[in-house]
Amino acid sequence: EVRLVESGGGLVQPGGSLRLSCAASGFTFSTYWVYWVRQAPGKGLEWVSTIDSGGRNTYYSDSVKGRFTISRDNAKSTLFLQMNSLKIEDTAVYYCGTDLRMGSIRPAYRYRGQGTQVTVSS
Repeated sequence: EVRLVESGGGLVQPGGSLRLSCAASGFTFSTYWVYWVRQAPGKGLEWVSTIDSGGRNTYYSDSVKGRFTISRDNAKSTLFLQMNSLKIEDTAVYYCGTDLRMGSIRPAYRYRGQGTQVTVSS
């Protein structure tokens, strides 16, 4: 059974930073591309970032490029999202996910965790 558990969310002021983590189990983590998506209040899912199996290639939406960094530790089956220069519009529930496939930058939302809330407010 695919299991993804996010952590690290919280309340932060504009301009601040947070680091999200996602612990994966139930599949061979190092084989597949994984990603982060988010859902702001009253809106649909928005793709944030994707990383390839080995962690060498990363992809970002225009809204977070230059501020967020995705990474992974395959030895620990863990995905990360370092978020810097946070803006009020980054407020959302953040989910990690996988489609158990390789080579696709945009997610199909096949599997995702329960999410972690990120609130950016002064």
